[in-house]
Amino acid sequence: MVKNSPLEIKLNDVKSRINEACAKANREPAEVTLIAVTKSAAPEQIREILQLGVGDLGESRAQVVTQKAAQVNEFYQRQKARGEDAPNLAARLRWHMIGHLQRNKVKPILPLIDLIHSVESLRLAEEIEVAAEKLDRRIPVLLQINASEEKSKFGVAVGAAVPLAEQIATMPRLALVGLMTMAPLGATDDEARAVFCRTREIFEEIKWNKIGGAGFRHLSMGMSNDFEAAIAEGATMVRIGTGLFGGKNDDHPESEEA
Repeated sequence: MVKNSPLEIKLNDVKSRINEACAKANREPAEVTLIAVTKSAAPEQIREILQLGVGDLGESRAQVVTQKAAQVNEFYQRQKARGEDAPNLAARLRWHMIGHLQRNKVKPILPLIDLIHSVESLRLAEEIEVAAEKLDRRIPVLLQINASEEKSKFGVAVGAAVPLAEQIATMPRLALVGLMTMAPLGATDDEARAVFCRTREIFEEIKWNKIGGAGFRHLSMGMSNDFEAAIAEGATMVRIGTGLFGGKNDDHPESEEA
């Protein structure tokens, strides 16, 4: 791994911006998890980001998860076995499914995924419940909110969020741990922040109703262009792809095929 490589410089910049945003919001940087979105990352960049200490990896397409995860996981285990030869290696590796998930893709990805950010319907939740039962796992999930109310966006409508959260929270194989949202592509800071604020209000309403219990504590909000605004509104997870690896100015498409 090259010292002060382009990726390391970008990572340090992102971390610095997270720290500054947390300071402005009177929050601790440790409250915010950086998820490196590997959509546009080359294999060597994924290996490097792990060696730089980032172990939360996000993917938006189920097919890509199944292609990448086995090789990346094998590399990570080899590096972990080296111990002192890999001093900055991430303490653990976790895969996040952050894009739109079709029901027929649940079964192949579930053994590989640690957290699903994009549960948006009862039917999808039920599909995950059935697959998790067969694996004898309890799967942490986030409810995706269409807080911008765009017709083209996935996610549950604002008015239907609390009832759906109640239904998901009753499923024994799902652990509802928070909410996810996306601001409109190209939104101004004020527009993005309004979306994040609305999602936080729904989050607080769900907590007030004691849905999800103590484990309901995450807000997955903010990408490369708007994560500071998300942190100001309480994000506990930010999903950064372009800001680390370059590529198109869209950290994750909503469609698996995009």
